[in-house]
Amino acid sequence: MTVPYWVQDAVFYQIFPDRFANGDPANDPPNVRPWGSKPTLWGFQGGDLRGVIQRFDYLLDLGVNALYFNPIFQATSNHRYNITDYYQIDPKLGDLRDFRALLDVAHQNQVKVILDGVFNHCGRGFFAFNDVLENHSHSPYIDWFHLNNVPPDAYSPGDADDYEAWWKFKSLPKFNTENERVREYLFGVAEHWIQLGADGWRLDVPNEIDDDSFWAEFRERVKSINPDAYLVGEIWDGDPRWVGQGHFDGLMNYPLRSAILDLLRERIDLKDFAEKLERLTERYPRENLFSMYLPLGSHDTRRVITKLDGRIDQLQLAFLIQFAFPGAPAVYYGDEIGLTGGKDPDCRKAFPWDESDWNTSLRTFVKKLISIRRKRVELRRGEFKQTFLNPERGGYAFSRILGSRAVLIAVNASPVRRHYKIPVDSLGWQDGRILRDLLTGEEVIVSGDRMLITLEPWTGGWIA
Repeated sequence: MTVPYWVQDAVFYQIFPDRFANGDPANDPPNVRPWGSKPTLWGFQGGDLRGVIQRFDYLLDLGVNALYFNPIFQATSNHRYNITDYYQIDPKLGDLRDFRALLDVAHQNQVKVILDGVFNHCGRGFFAFNDVLENHSHSPYIDWFHLNNVPPDAYSPGDADDYEAWWKFKSLPKFNTENERVREYLFGVAEHWIQLGADGWRLDVPNEIDDDSFWAEFRERVKSINPDAYLVGEIWDGDPRWVGQGHFDGLMNYPLRSAILDLLRERIDLKDFAEKLERLTERYPRENLFSMYLPLGSHDTRRVITKLDGRIDQLQLAFLIQFAFPGAPAVYYGDEIGLTGGKDPDCRKAFPWDESDWNTSLRTFVKKLISIRRKRVELRRGEFKQTFLNPERGGYAFSRILGSRAVLIAVNASPVRRHYKIPVDSLGWQDGRILRDLLTGEEVIVSGDRMLITLEPWTGGWIA
């Protein structure tokens, strides 16, 4: 089973369902908070699946062609990682008809949809755990969990000591995935939503199910229904153990995010940055490298513009690098308009649909990156090659090369306007050749075996 062919052509957009758009106020809870109010751990703001459908033109205009949804199944929280029913769309988000309609709209527009798979733990209201709370040692589901004490204390304040739970949160009891009935239940969930038309799973904390046989069977069961289903694991350290035939097609490439943001925040120097990128391209088999999910922001991190202290120039440079790196770049909803936010829940603000609240020039820049990437096959499928490094003057360049086609990504990671002479003979660009920056349209000329380029502080160019 190979990785899905479509992933390296994908540009993902991550949606936190309660906060993207409210398309059907009829399914709002009675205590719904005003749209755009300060995010809290408890409050719902009314986002739903119909809202995504109604705003689909926005997504198509931006140019994304794949969506990743945080959990959409029935749960008691706004983040829905404490699922109570894996076979039901949360009523506050809509119902199965809305989900089918969303898939129809997406697939008619050649947009893929992947779902968040929370298979390490569930919520306290999950039927099997609830049965344990009710029936104690008489429960037929007593061995579905890791219990240290029966009956377990699931509701008093404090850590989960009576049973294993994710980070000891009592609201997130951990499944006993060595139990065949548990495994069969979870595999059945995974198969069910793929059969209904989902295009893959983003697997939540999969390293906490530290069982190769579980993930090998999970992969086989999902791929037997749809060989092109995408399986991406939330592995923060990028351990290559988790990619390949027994595990996932790709990982959420948080190490790339860290390298980019550390460079821009001057926590590492350019030489270290170049070495980190080189190692990331060498760490995985090619098919898995090109199937990595490349985030700059997510529901688990401070908003990227906040992390960069509001520096739009640096955020644009971060996007410029991200969208040219091997893998599938991802935009966390709102990052493209400069939405701010600290640690969760503050990074989960409602999307502001009043365009006066947008940084429209930033959105235009991201839209252009997406458009160019989708037009230039070498930016999606070309080999990565470091082309230039001048740490003393903040200069760095890498290329994406496919046959006779190449795009050179040049970066000025310094606070000073710089002129660079970048060797390009390895790209087949000869003396006198006139090139263009695909982002600005400006001409760049090859002189001898070098390309002469001027870059403003904290900017870059895509040259071809």
